Amino acid sequence: MANIPHGGVLKDLHARDAPKKEQLLAEVEKLPSIVLSDRQLCDLELIMNGGFSPLEGFMNQEDYQSVVNNLRLKNGLLFSMPITLDVSDQDIETLGLESKKRIVLRDPRDDAPLSILTIQDIYKPNKIEEATKVFGDDDILHPGVKYLHTQAKEFYVGGTVEAIQSPIHYDYIAHRHTPAELRAHFNKLHWTRVVAFQTRNPMHRAHRELTVRAARNRQANVLIHPVVGLTKPGDIDHYTRVRVYQALMPKYPNGMAALSLLPLAMRMGGPREAVWHAIIRKNFGNTHFIIGRDHAGPGKNSKGVDFYGPYDAQKLVAKYQDELEIEVVPFQMVTYIPDSDEYLPVDEVPEGTTTLNISGTELRRRLRNGGHIPEWFSYPEVVKVLRETHPPRSKQGFTLFLTGYYNSGKKAIGKALEVVLNQQGGRSVTLLLGETVRHGISSELGFSRRDRDQNIARIAFVSAELTKAGAAVIAAPIAPFAEARAQAKSHVETYGGFYLIHVNTPLDYCIKTDRRGIYKKAQSGEIKNFTGVDDPYEAPVDADIVVDVSKQCVSEICHQIVLVLEKDGYIGER
Repeated sequence: MANIPHGGVLKDLHARDAPKKEQLLAEVEKLPSIVLSDRQLCDLELIMNGGFSPLEGFMNQEDYQSVVNNLRLKNGLLFSMPITLDVSDQDIETLGLESKKRIVLRDPRDDAPLSILTIQDIYKPNKIEEATKVFGDDDILHPGVKYLHTQAKEFYVGGTVEAIQSPIHYDYIAHRHTPAELRAHFNKLHWTRVVAFQTRNPMHRAHRELTVRAARNRQANVLIHPVVGLTKPGDIDHYTRVRVYQALMPKYPNGMAALSLLPLAMRMGGPREAVWHAIIRKNFGNTHFIIGRDHAGPGKNSKGVDFYGPYDAQKLVAKYQDELEIEVVPFQMVTYIPDSDEYLPVDEVPEGTTTLNISGTELRRRLRNGGHIPEWFSYPEVVKVLRETHPPRSKQGFTLFLTGYYNSGKKAIGKALEVVLNQQGGRSVTLLLGETVRHGISSELGFSRRDRDQNIARIAFVSAELTKAGAAVIAAPIAPFAEARAQAKSHVETYGGFYLIHVNTPLDYCIKTDRRGIYKKAQSGEIKNFTGVDDPYEAPVDADIVVDVSKQCVSEICHQIVLVLEKDGYIGER
């Protein structure tokens, strides 16, 4: 029999509200609406299906303050993470939000009405207090803190929700289950003891070994329960990860394991998050939960120190184990023993025994360089999936982003690089000259700071899409502002290489060699907002490559850039 839900009753709002669905849909047409953010959407889905039991809505001020200060709801029940619906003062004014008012919560993807919320209260949180008490720090390098201060709006709305429909998913539908569905599955298979394994990363042979050991030691089955909502920025996308999990499942003993996807928006809250994850897994019917080293840890703070200790999460969950009523299984680090071709817990390895391991950094290096990944580390089926999504650099796209004054030589360098890279072959090559972009996709923009930034954002978008497709992109705008260049880099390097190339030709030289007389017109006032004359240029301090056509010929500059690309593996042998 599946574990009892947290609080004793599974709050399946879909089942509860199904008889009045038509009534709710009719009411939708008369009510104002809030279109949810991606995180709010994840939260609402788990509120409605019971994954966040005993919650029946977003926390009111009393529950919120109690959770922030005491890890408990107002009624005393353990709950470690505030679940809030943030709104702006403009939302409050425009929609007329107030106590007892009813409002529709809509899916941001298709505007579908998902539920109706009855407002209990509207309150302004102390975000510094929330960050400090929930995440242990107000350091903006913590993703949860950053979200709180830069994305979450200034007010919270508390209230209960009535379910109309669940968000529709189009991917991996066979592996998506509500708590009620998963509990029914466990009961059908007579799984009375189930160990849940939380992950937001790909799984390899070591993960398979430790989950099998955990199950066998407790005479239980295994639920691989990965997060496919919002995880840590920079994590591998869930499409790739789920394909990895699917490839791994046949490697378990027949009938031992199941795979189910959790649409959770993680906060990376370490110890508090571990308690929250245990509550969620309990609601999904699990009796045991594996908690790893630095569970839900976001890495290092601005001082270079880990936000949480490696075993802080295990200690906090152990403190509340009796209330949680789910047995915690400490993560057992396992290592490969080549002499016996097996994995063993590190504390069971005899002294002097040869062991092998590949770190996450080393794995990424081998994927990047096309290096060998041995079968003792990961199954070939898993490696195949990872290589499809993370090809070696020789098959990845990249963007060369040239910045500098008008007439600094960017255009000549860009055209020469286009020829050189086409000669290399193996990729399509796209040249985005500043003037071409201005005439093409940014013709309505002027030269204000806002318009300049918008122009660079468009170039970054096009460059990112082409880079994602494996192309070589040469972008050559003036790009005078550091912030816009940094945002372009952040956008593009998600999909491949990004090189900021400062064409550092002195302004005097640019003016002297300007055969078209553009600078002369700008200096006379005929042209306004001209970079280097009456508009500033913020010279890069973070350029990957610096060149100067007053001192180097274009061929020499191209050769310099090509050598860097070869060194980094983007061109050369394929």
